[in-house]
Amino acid sequence: MSAIPAVEVLSAEKTYPNGTQALLPVNLTVGEGEFVTLLGPSGCGKSTLLKMVAGLLDASDGRLHLWRKPVAEVESGGHRLSFVFQEATLMPWARVMANVRLPLDLAGVARAEAEARVRRALLLVGLEKFETHLPRELSGGMQMRVSIARGLVTEPQLLLMDEPFGALDEITRNRLDADLLALWAAQHLTVMFVTHSIHEAVFLSQRVIVMAARPGRIVDEVVIDEPYPRTPDFRVSTRFSQFAKRLQDSLLKASGANDDEALA
Repeated sequence: MSAIPAVEVLSAEKTYPNGTQALLPVNLTVGEGEFVTLLGPSGCGKSTLLKMVAGLLDASDGRLHLWRKPVAEVESGGHRLSFVFQEATLMPWARVMANVRLPLDLAGVARAEAEARVRRALLLVGLEKFETHLPRELSGGMQMRVSIARGLVTEPQLLLMDEPFGALDEITRNRLDADLLALWAAQHLTVMFVTHSIHEAVFLSQRVIVMAARPGRIVDEVVIDEPYPRTPDFRVSTRFSQFAKRLQDSLLKASGANDDEALA
C-alpha cells in the first residue's frame, strides 16, 4: 500500500446557489487499497461528497486531492477513477459490448484494443458470454454488472460507487456485494461506496463513515476489523450483529440530535 493516500478531503463543503448547505466542512482520508463506505439516510450529503471526489461537483470551499493532486489533475499523475451510478444508465439500443466500450470510444482508443479491454472487463464481472445482448435482455443484476464492467474498462485505481445495488432484490444484492469484494481484492482497487444499508456497509467495508443530514456531515467512523474474504456465514454471525448494532446506534443518535435541533 502506498504511503500517499488515494483520497484526501480537506475541509470541503458544499452550499448550493439557493443557499442550501448540503455539506458542512468534511475531512476524510482514504488510503490506497482501502474499501470505505459512506453510510447515512437520504439527504445526508453522501452522494454529494462522492460526486465532489469524482470532480462531478465543485466544492464551495476546501480542497479535494487524489494522490496528492487536485481532482482535475489526477490523470496527469497516471491515476484513473471511475464512477458507478445508482442506475445502470445503459444505452438501451446498444449491445453490451458497445455499452462497456463507451468510455474507451470517447477517449479515442483504437477499436481492437478497446474490444480486448471490454472482453477482459466482462470476464471480471462474469458476463463474457453476453457481449452481444441488449440491456432489455438482461436482469437488473446483470445490467449492474455491465455498468461495473464499464467502470472497470478504463482500468481505474479508484472506484466510486453511488448506491449501485439499492434497487435490486436482497439475494441479487448480496451476491453482487460478494462479487464486488472479489473484484476489489483481485484488481487492488481503492473503493468509496455509498449506501443507506447498514448490513451492506458491515459486509463490504474496512471502515464505515457515518453521516447525518440537515446539513450533511460526518458524525462517526466505525472500523470493521473482520478479515477477508467475507462469507455468507459472516452475515449471521455475532460479530456482524455487533457491528450492525454499533452503526444503528450511531445513526439513531445522529437522528435524535437532528430532531432536537428541529424542535429548538
